[in-house]
Amino acid sequence: MNTAVNVNVVHESEAQRQHARVKIPAKLRLLDEPNAPLVRIEDLSAGGLSFIAPGQRRLTVGEVIKGRLQFLIDNLGLAMDVELQVRSIDTSTGRAGCQFQNLEAQDIATLRHLITSHLSGDIVSLGEVLATLQRDNFTKARKVKGNDGGMSMAGRIRAVVFSLGIFIVGLAAFGFIFKTVYGLYFVSHASAGLVSVPSMDVTMPREGTVQSLVAVNSDAVKGAPLATFNTSMLEMLKGSLTGEDLQPAKIEELYGKQMNGTMTSPCDCVVSRQLVPDGQFASKGQVVFQLVPRNAPATVEARFTYRQFNDVKPGTRVSFQVAGEDRTRTGEIVSSANLNDADLATDIRVQIKPDESLSSSLAGRPVEVVSDRGPSINWLLDKAMAAGM
Repeated sequence: MNTAVNVNVVHESEAQRQHARVKIPAKLRLLDEPNAPLVRIEDLSAGGLSFIAPGQRRLTVGEVIKGRLQFLIDNLGLAMDVELQVRSIDTSTGRAGCQFQNLEAQDIATLRHLITSHLSGDIVSLGEVLATLQRDNFTKARKVKGNDGGMSMAGRIRAVVFSLGIFIVGLAAFGFIFKTVYGLYFVSHASAGLVSVPSMDVTMPREGTVQSLVAVNSDAVKGAPLATFNTSMLEMLKGSLTGEDLQPAKIEELYGKQMNGTMTSPCDCVVSRQLVPDGQFASKGQVVFQLVPRNAPATVEARFTYRQFNDVKPGTRVSFQVAGEDRTRTGEIVSSANLNDADLATDIRVQIKPDESLSSSLAGRPVEVVSDRGPSINWLLDKAMAAGM
């Protein structure tokens, strides 16, 4: 068996032409010449053509010339303006081989259709040429593997940055949607809330004007004066006047006489509020001061709707934030009741015991209360243990 390799054998793909050359009846008009001579085309392909240069024209290799290809189809002329680069010149015969430059897609499709029809022996019609020009005869170039699609380093960086930006935007949108859905199904917000401290009311003993002696948020020991008040003698003796004391002159005299009194603190407290300003008239029994026992534990009172009945049962853990503070506190609901004891109401009042003690100076401040009943780490662990995992 002869296994020797014949080195003289050349595969046809190594020697074949890039484009098939055919002898097709066509002419070329050289537009660069003064009189634009018309020459006959020797052969034509999709990549170029050859012709016999006129005697008066001297061509050089590498020169670019302009011409107009002319074909005769169905007794109608078809002209195509082209740019040609001279690639070879035969000095003995004057034959010039040229290559097409900057051909448009429609021109390439027309040339290929004419050449293919000529090779197959078909008769070229004008309708076929028009149909060829109307359809898309080209496809997108294949991507080059192993070369990153021909992108430069800057292009790859821009692509990575753009993809990262799209990913971040998508992640933010997903987080916003997840937070909205979670808040809709698992989080209950109180319609109102405030810090509550057990308080004592100091009322006006007689009708008259008030002048305070202490400032708000100041300490008041038991028996210390809180304010003075002025009242008429008539108010002091009201109910005990008889006989001559009820004469108009006597009553006018008693009304003109003023008496001073003092209101004292009933406990070791802090003055939280003054409800009657200095110099203002107050009626008997009207609350003038609200006192908070010193070091009294503060709680949080909040109001929820009946739709959140199952979310605010006693023992439920909640989180809240006091107005003016940046931190979020936690606590436990210790009691719940109807908002109006005398009649049914649409709201539930709950009392929350904070895990950390609140200062009594925060009494009356608004509070935002949130009950989060969504899944947590402990909830997931309990579920896993219940399933026997």
